[in-house]
Amino acid sequence: MAKKNNRLTGSLRKRVVFLASAIFVLLSLLILQFYRLQIIQGEFWTKKADLQHYFFVNEPFRRGRFFSCFHEYKKGIKDSLQLVVDIQKQHLYADPVSIPQDHKKELAKILADKLKLKKQKLEQELHLKSRSRLLMMWMSEEEKQDFLVWWRSFAKARKIPLNALFFVNDYQRSYPYGKLLGQVLHTIQPRKDEKSKQAIPTGGLELYFDELLRGKAGKRKMMRSPKHSFEMGEVIEEPIHGADIYLTIDPCLQAICEEEIEAGVKKAGAKSGWAVMMNPENGEILAMAQYPFFEPSKIQDYFSDASKQDIAKVKSVTDANEPGSVMKPITCAIALMANEELRRRKEPPIFDPKEKVAVENGDFPGRVKPIKDTKPMKWLNMEMALQKSSNIYMGRIIERVIQRLGDKWYRKVLQECFGFGKKTGIELPGESPGRLPSIGKLHPNGKLEWSLPTPFSLAIGHNVQANSIQLLQALSMIANGGYKIEPTLVRKAIRTDASGRTEILINGRKSDKPKTRVLPKSLTETVVQGLKYVTKPGGGGFRADIAGFTEAGKTATANKIVNGQYSKEKFCSSFIGFTPAVNPVFSLLITIDEPSTAYVPGVGHLYYGGISAAPIFRAIGERALEYLGIQPDDPHDLLKNSENFDKDKLDWMKEVKRLQEIMQKWNN
Repeated sequence: MAKKNNRLTGSLRKRVVFLASAIFVLLSLLILQFYRLQIIQGEFWTKKADLQHYFFVNEPFRRGRFFSCFHEYKKGIKDSLQLVVDIQKQHLYADPVSIPQDHKKELAKILADKLKLKKQKLEQELHLKSRSRLLMMWMSEEEKQDFLVWWRSFAKARKIPLNALFFVNDYQRSYPYGKLLGQVLHTIQPRKDEKSKQAIPTGGLELYFDELLRGKAGKRKMMRSPKHSFEMGEVIEEPIHGADIYLTIDPCLQAICEEEIEAGVKKAGAKSGWAVMMNPENGEILAMAQYPFFEPSKIQDYFSDASKQDIAKVKSVTDANEPGSVMKPITCAIALMANEELRRRKEPPIFDPKEKVAVENGDFPGRVKPIKDTKPMKWLNMEMALQKSSNIYMGRIIERVIQRLGDKWYRKVLQECFGFGKKTGIELPGESPGRLPSIGKLHPNGKLEWSLPTPFSLAIGHNVQANSIQLLQALSMIANGGYKIEPTLVRKAIRTDASGRTEILINGRKSDKPKTRVLPKSLTETVVQGLKYVTKPGGGGFRADIAGFTEAGKTATANKIVNGQYSKEKFCSSFIGFTPAVNPVFSLLITIDEPSTAYVPGVGHLYYGGISAAPIFRAIGERALEYLGIQPDDPHDLLKNSENFDKDKLDWMKEVKRLQEIMQKWNN
């Protein structure tokens, strides 16, 4: 009996051991499975669980903004103005999966009435198996709050989760000053890229600085719950805002230029027109106005109408035209540079600015037709030639340059010193490099770009194309005493992080950089002296004369090229100049595109640069100098209507009389 009990005890013992082992194995497997689920695959299952209870929305970033700077002459920047504002708005989304099927049709009908949307489209969106469908964009905070008052009541009555409809924050581009600087700023498309959430720029500074203006979206975690309100949610990743860009543009000068260019274009009956104002000391663009205007907030009006698309371009940068007579100061400067070069070689100069040069004969080597002057003369010196805009004189002095120094030297100076035929690097897309003929290169028609008569055409602004920034850059180097400048629209670019720390990405201020002289000061003074005669009695630009101030400048009336031929009906007229003539505050180029060819009795043909463009220079100059607080450098000019006025006391009047006497003596 004892043996039998022992056997039972042994059998029981085996069963206990087996059961204990089985339990141990099962517990081990359970622990292993727990380890696999919680440790190895923990992150995966946590995310999967979160997706059932939470959802994530982008926390929007603010695209970089543009600021303009108010200037105080000789004192720098006194304040800034935000030209582009990002306003926080909301997009309305639906979570169709959480909306009960029997309420979708009713909800679609009510939403269609409240949001002014199509009911059929809303029904389609609400029946999709999706957790996020966009219903409406760019709702204001007021619109959002009104919507929430209705929705909370509606959802509670039907036991629909509050987050079945939810809002996502976003920033909308806004332009508080409307058309101000419109073409230069440009804008972004109404809808952002779905994948990157980045704005899509349409042109201008928005496109050029897109990489800097871009930010990075953050993330907000929200819970799916019938009681979960719209406003709750944790920001788990802060957004990174885009960099802010401070421009060299002065908003007051910009407004002045826009008002006056509009008035001038309308008065001339022109197709369009633009004005560019530059600080000749450092190349900073102070204003860049163009009419007809472009309003960034109405982008669709321009791109849906082919006839308006041209308005959206910055024509002072994208359009390169033959400069015509505004090239003549450059021609004179190059002839004087030739004198300097020959002196270095210990050779006699090619000409003297006071020299009596024969201008009756307009025949030049290689030309089929002779060059003509508007008013035939016998003899002129450089000052007279600039005042009367003589084509023949410019051809004669460049003929001497070519004979002594050659075509290559002439072309090299045009390109390397004055910047023709290459981009200025202004911070705008689509800049035209213009066109400067190349020596030895063939046209598509097989003819040489640079042939025997080419230098004589270049001397009077033909057979060369330049944009307005190139021309203003070239003249500003004469205005500032011969220093090289680089045109720029940007003063600085700054990015600010979530903690408020700033990082300077661009520091465009050039005041601390050493200046590079490219022209002798005496040379520039000689050219400026000649340009002063242009705005005085007897000069083609006398309508540019600013009361109380001296100025120097040049008019131009260039035939436009249409179908490869010079048009006799379409012109591009301009005036380029600076004021005061010594130590100028600004240089300014006015361009009038296709002014009317009508004749105004007592005035003349409207298409002439001296009639259509020069008065705009004066109008802008008068207002700009007053705004900047510049004191008159020819104060006696302000006494014209008083008893104390004496014409002979006017600045430069004695020189004008002397020049007229010599001209009459030479040409009688």
